[in-house]
Amino acid sequence: MSKVDEKNDSLEEKGGVSEYVVAEDKHQFDASERDGVKRQLKERHVQMIAIAGTIGTGLFLGSGNALRGAGPLGALLAYMLVGTVAYASLCAIGEMTSHAPISGTFPHFAARWVDPAFGFAMGWNYFYTNAITVPVEVTAATILITFWDQNLNHQYGYTALICVLVCLINIFGVRYFGESEFFFSICKLLLITGLIIVGLVVDLGGGPDHDRRGFRYWKNPGAVARAGLAENIGTDRFLAILSVLVQAAFSFQGMELVAIAASETRSPRRNITKAVRRVFYRIFFFYICGILVTGMVIPYTDERLLDASGTAAQSPYVIVMTSAGIKVLPHIVNTGILFSAFSAGNSFLFASSRVLYGLALRGQAPKQLAWCTKKGLPLAAVLTTSAFAFLSFMNVSEGAQQVFAWFVNLSTIGGFFGWWGINITYLQFYRGFKAQGLNRKALHYNSSLQPWLSIWGVFWTTLFILINGFAVFFDFNASDFLVSYLNIPLFFGLYFGWKIFKRTKIWKPEEMDFHTGIPTVEETEEPEVLPTTVGGKVWHALF
Repeated sequence: MSKVDEKNDSLEEKGGVSEYVVAEDKHQFDASERDGVKRQLKERHVQMIAIAGTIGTGLFLGSGNALRGAGPLGALLAYMLVGTVAYASLCAIGEMTSHAPISGTFPHFAARWVDPAFGFAMGWNYFYTNAITVPVEVTAATILITFWDQNLNHQYGYTALICVLVCLINIFGVRYFGESEFFFSICKLLLITGLIIVGLVVDLGGGPDHDRRGFRYWKNPGAVARAGLAENIGTDRFLAILSVLVQAAFSFQGMELVAIAASETRSPRRNITKAVRRVFYRIFFFYICGILVTGMVIPYTDERLLDASGTAAQSPYVIVMTSAGIKVLPHIVNTGILFSAFSAGNSFLFASSRVLYGLALRGQAPKQLAWCTKKGLPLAAVLTTSAFAFLSFMNVSEGAQQVFAWFVNLSTIGGFFGWWGINITYLQFYRGFKAQGLNRKALHYNSSLQPWLSIWGVFWTTLFILINGFAVFFDFNASDFLVSYLNIPLFFGLYFGWKIFKRTKIWKPEEMDFHTGIPTVEETEEPEVLPTTVGGKVWHALF
């Protein structure tokens, strides 16, 4: 008799339901007894992290690169398209997390409902992608400081200080992480809201120069820029839009952080549901409105958009403020972007350490990385991930800058693989629920647009992965080709390597385990305390 049969017999003896599918022990799906993290994130932490947790330099500074590369309409279309894919991915992971708010999140879901080897590849790809993004944001924060202090000899000190602070916040524990992200998220919300309002005021002639811009720059120099890759104007403009997709993706990267934090969140099912349902408005207001206003206030031909300083001087909002004669705001904007870069690095370190911890819990990473303190901190995983932050010193050394730039590009493409894997996993999850007669509508969160959202997500992420380096074929360069497409053999090398080594199989819908090690609603959800004051009710409605 197999172990699965023994467990089903045991369920029957205890009055359980025999139709539950229970995985064999070798897959280590039940890590509940070894999982030492504690639920310390409160509702206000989760909601603010969901709204602004990973907004960083990709939005505040990268929007200028997108505008320069594709023009106002081209950049808007690119951000809208990537926004729909990010939304599809978040809806997918939100529904799966609503069913299983446990450590390991979507790499574990992939192992449980697709193939253990697929979960292995997903987990290590996501760990690498986020771990390498930590020094990217640390470097961005260091460069932002040069807006005030241009002495390059001080860069080593600033880099060391930011690295240490980011690591310490995570080492102190999830409660300190939650409080810091709550503060930084408020700062980022105020900044992006203020920039959009200032941009609209300047556009309508409310700046010191009283120049009413309207949609002037959509007509001259035009709505869509040229890529300079093809002779046909229409084709070249289409290629320009494709060229900014990766930049747009970097701006959206990390939106799934709220689901990764589910195992350390109080009442995770209720709070994750709230966060996912409100993310559509976040995408529309902060990203779409932000890029729309950017294209209204500055032409894509403005030479200042070529500024590669990495400071607020590169921000299209600061450029238009300077043009309009507003002198004080650029310093405020640089401070806000500095907070954003620091916060994003903090968030990516948290996300990558938790994914590494989940891999270790289930035997897909060294078991020593699953060690937790009595207070619920996966310290070994946090310390291991923290080491990546110090790669930011590579950017201070001239000889290593090119290597660091390759890391940046590789991490961005790795984000596409993360979304791709999430949507594939959801489609399997959907099939399994249907085959086993389980009711998705009974979950705290479910989307009526599924499975079409995930089909949309799989289609576009597959396309993004294949075309992200298309420009290299117009002027072939071996190093650029390698950076653009190395992630493909890397991901599938991880998948087939683990599959051959462990002899795993792709789960059939009737074989998927939706039960083992997953806490019940009664075990995770606390009674909801509704606010009684007017201010509390407004906050509850918005966040």
